[in-house]
Amino acid sequence: MRHRRASPRVTDGSVSRVFPTVREVLALDPVRHGAPRLVAAEAGLDRRVRWVHVAEVPDIATLLGGGELVLTTGIGLPSDDAGLRAFIGDLAGVGVSGLVVELGRRYLDGVPRVMVAAAERHGLPLVELRRATPFVRITEAVHALIVDAQLTELRATEEIHQRFTELSVEGADPGEVVRQAAELSGCPVVLENLSRQVLAYDPAGENAELLLDGWEQHSRRIRPEGRTAYDPDRGWLVTMVGARGQDWGRLLLRWPPGGDLAGGQPLPASVDGRSVPVLDLGRAVAAPAGRGGSSSAPPTRLTILVERAASTLALGRLIRRDAEGLERQLHRTLLTALLDHSWPVDEVALRARALGVVLERRHLIGVVVRHRTDNGGEDTARHRQSAGGGPLIEPGHPGEALDHVPDTGPVRLRDLAEAVGQALREAGLTGLTSAVDDQTVGVLLALPDAAAEERALSAFAAALRRSRPDLPGRSDLPGRSDLPGRSDLAGRADLSGRADLPGRADPRGRPGASSRSDDAPAPSAGRRSVAGLLIAAGSGVGSLREARRSLIEARQVADAARRDRRDLPIFRLPHVGLAGLLHLLRDEPRVQTFVERQLGALLAYDAQHPREQLLGTLRAYLEQGRNKSAAAAAAHLSRPAFYERLARIGRILDVDLDSVDACLSLHVALLALDAIRTP
Repeated sequence: MRHRRASPRVTDGSVSRVFPTVREVLALDPVRHGAPRLVAAEAGLDRRVRWVHVAEVPDIATLLGGGELVLTTGIGLPSDDAGLRAFIGDLAGVGVSGLVVELGRRYLDGVPRVMVAAAERHGLPLVELRRATPFVRITEAVHALIVDAQLTELRATEEIHQRFTELSVEGADPGEVVRQAAELSGCPVVLENLSRQVLAYDPAGENAELLLDGWEQHSRRIRPEGRTAYDPDRGWLVTMVGARGQDWGRLLLRWPPGGDLAGGQPLPASVDGRSVPVLDLGRAVAAPAGRGGSSSAPPTRLTILVERAASTLALGRLIRRDAEGLERQLHRTLLTALLDHSWPVDEVALRARALGVVLERRHLIGVVVRHRTDNGGEDTARHRQSAGGGPLIEPGHPGEALDHVPDTGPVRLRDLAEAVGQALREAGLTGLTSAVDDQTVGVLLALPDAAAEERALSAFAAALRRSRPDLPGRSDLPGRSDLPGRSDLAGRADLSGRADLPGRADPRGRPGASSRSDDAPAPSAGRRSVAGLLIAAGSGVGSLREARRSLIEARQVADAARRDRRDLPIFRLPHVGLAGLLHLLRDEPRVQTFVERQLGALLAYDAQHPREQLLGTLRAYLEQGRNKSAAAAAAHLSRPAFYERLARIGRILDVDLDSVDACLSLHVALLALDAIRTP
């Protein structure tokens, strides 16, 4: 007989899930016609059948590649027990899915007992056909099933690619991408960041509270191997989300979506009086393919789906970032071009000089002005109420009566930008000013020297609060100079040419006569600043090439200061401190990666041992300046118990808790974790 080199072995774990299982094959009509009966290895019924092969020779294993269902009448099989054991062992060794033996030609009443024992030992499903059945009908039916399944998988894959391509083109937000993934799969889908916080989710009809309850601890237990992998213990298919070598999250899909599904139960039977596990497949109900339990891996199309969804999420993040830069390059002012590196610095300086703003050889300071809240409608309503416009009812109250201004966000941003420009002129300052995003107005002040920095910032802040009260609504209160905390200047709708007003500068830049100092705060300005306007300034720089750093620092300080309720006319970097700095960097993947690197092992341990919560012990130790006695008292633990916990923490994190550097890193990581967990 002709032999050839055996093809690469295909194990069941690598066979595509588009192929039917042995259980499904045995449920086909041509097979059921033969009255099939399983006599060995019921546990292998969920093996995948890649092909059907008819064989009547004992050395067929060398011609197989794995995943085949072998059909035989047994006429060519060895007659001795050792030969039958070797035959079964060879088939199992190459990864055959199962063996079907038609009775009546070689074996009349049943296959030999030695074959049953060998098949059971190797986990190879062994099935008897008790009636004569044309093998060609079985092969035709199985191969048609395989082709149909492959076509179905291809159609599903094509739909996945088409759907997510459309989402990419449309610039869909993460919530929509997650919703589409859940709709296509019928499974719950969760998008989280590197700190295991949920960014978007869709429960796919299941209970969202149950899905997300204790999510961080649950997510930390899901640790599959590889960039895209399935965790059978937890039942989640996971893939990383990121681009350009920087991951910023994970996308998780739960499979199976509804929990474990039970398969068919074995029926007690015997073969020739022998006590063997027999499943009469003519009467048993086959379990659905791929849904036999939580350990069953998800179909290939779901792996394709989560990877395609993750790519869409990563691409969308890049597109939104690039689109924002392009928009600023085309439509925003020189300040935005400077922030985005849209133009060379020399070109920015040249164009600025043409506008009358000299940036070369100047002391430059980045300043950011914004409202503490993003809810323009609420701010406007509160201002109106403070101005006597009627009672204020909190948003969401059944009797909600907040005034709604059409397109309030763009309106208040435009008004704020105008007020900032007005304040610059009033204070006699020069610089670039522009809205730099949907909530923020940026300023690049150009001063003759560094000595004028504090005086200029104070004059700008005072002028801004005089010309613009803390909350929007200046235009809806014309002429109301009698309001508390409101100056005559703020009540004027038209201030052009009014150089005789207090603190008013001439349009040509000459300060007007005034009986009031520019840097004197308006009445109640400090009280209003807490609830309304927020001014932040970066560090002064000596060249235009460094101006971007000052502007970015000012923006970051403003973001961090939104959580600070102190009454400060201008926030600088020292005011926000390390906790504020980490808060404004909380969405930065590198910060989240640092937290995971420093504390991930301890957080995972706490997730596995919720009663211990060693993170609190570490926090007490660090907050007490590494004073173990004080920390034990703060943690309400005896000193021996506290020392034992510290030793365990050191082993888990593999750090020396007596090391100042190690504790400093852990303390920063704890502060960053608090910032990440705090909205």
